[in-house]
Amino acid sequence: MSFASLGLSDPILKAVADQGYDTPSAIQQKAIPVVLSGQDLMAAAQTGTGKTAGFTLPLLERLSQGGPVASNKVRALVLTPTRELAAQVSESVTLYGKHLPLRSTVVFGGVKINPQMMALRKGVDILVATPGRLMDLYSQNAVKFDQLEVLVLDEADRMLDMGFIRDIKRIMALLPTKRQTLLFSATFSPDIRNLAKGLLKSPIEVSVTPPNAAAPTVTQWIAPVDKNKKAPVLCKLIHEGRWQQVLVFTRTKHGANKLTKQLEAKHITAVAIHGNKSQNARTKALADFKAGEVRVLVATDIAARGLDIDLLPHVVNFDLPHVAEDYVHRIGRTGRAGQVGEAVSLVCADELDQLKGIERLTNQLLERRIMPGFEPVHDLPETHLKAPGHGRKKRPKKPKPKTGHRDGVRSGDLARGHKAPR
Repeated sequence: MSFASLGLSDPILKAVADQGYDTPSAIQQKAIPVVLSGQDLMAAAQTGTGKTAGFTLPLLERLSQGGPVASNKVRALVLTPTRELAAQVSESVTLYGKHLPLRSTVVFGGVKINPQMMALRKGVDILVATPGRLMDLYSQNAVKFDQLEVLVLDEADRMLDMGFIRDIKRIMALLPTKRQTLLFSATFSPDIRNLAKGLLKSPIEVSVTPPNAAAPTVTQWIAPVDKNKKAPVLCKLIHEGRWQQVLVFTRTKHGANKLTKQLEAKHITAVAIHGNKSQNARTKALADFKAGEVRVLVATDIAARGLDIDLLPHVVNFDLPHVAEDYVHRIGRTGRAGQVGEAVSLVCADELDQLKGIERLTNQLLERRIMPGFEPVHDLPETHLKAPGHGRKKRPKKPKPKTGHRDGVRSGDLARGHKAPR
């Protein structure tokens, strides 16, 4: 199947070809015809599946057929949970719409609002926005929605996780009821389905990735290591593997800053990206990392959500995430578009429960590789996919002994190794 067979016009096909693409991904094959038809869409697609182009391309096609947009008005609104994702969606709109006479802009917090208000004054065909800044602009009459034709909710699951549900509902109340709505989420969780009920009208559902599955081209393994040896192990991996570009996840902002200093002390260029950094600092950090001027980008989950880095070869979980689903999102940064990648997790004994949750979620036991010279003092116990006791046949009860109890427990129970319920 080609992009031309999906019903896209020559200006868009030329822009796609300019980027070196000739075959649409699975989500693009399923989503593009639905969007072009004008129907509402509910799509389950992980980061790295080509979902951004899955709505950007047909959105540009639809808007290219319409008329001019009035001052301060927008024809299509794309809502994203983070500044980084907003910037990347905006970049996609610019790349694929470069041969079309359409205007677009992006708005998010952390930067001055006046330039954004000036950009909206001319009216824009596509506005990419984070919820908070969009509401700020609306309250100042800088944006109006009565000309809106299409709404896109990108990474809707993360918007719910980050507490944007109230902002989303306020925004929905301002939009025309007659519109096309496209919702993209990593999974169709119950919360997402509840959200969709009030927003979409008889949506077409498409799904291209099995729930909680990692890309098959990603090699996953863990290094059991004591907590205080994680930084030296990471340095060893980078030096001996001659890694030139690696994305490292930490659980906290403080941990990201601390690790960055430890890496720099070992002459490994590194930069941290998290919520306490200014937007300009985060944008520069990402640009330097993509350009190869920095070898290691250390990030927290929220800051890294939606990062789009081509051909990223290595992802390291310096800390395992508390939420197992975040593991899949993290390692989804590598092995994209069929490329090979490597995901390494540095796991200490304290993280056993998180490891178990990840292995149950992905339905696989992760390969363990002990790093020579860093054998853990505190052992990481073996894990199993089945819950303890799963699949065992119950033994027939033995008759109660005629003698009394010993220390409050029946002797028959002691013989069976009985434990009190926790």
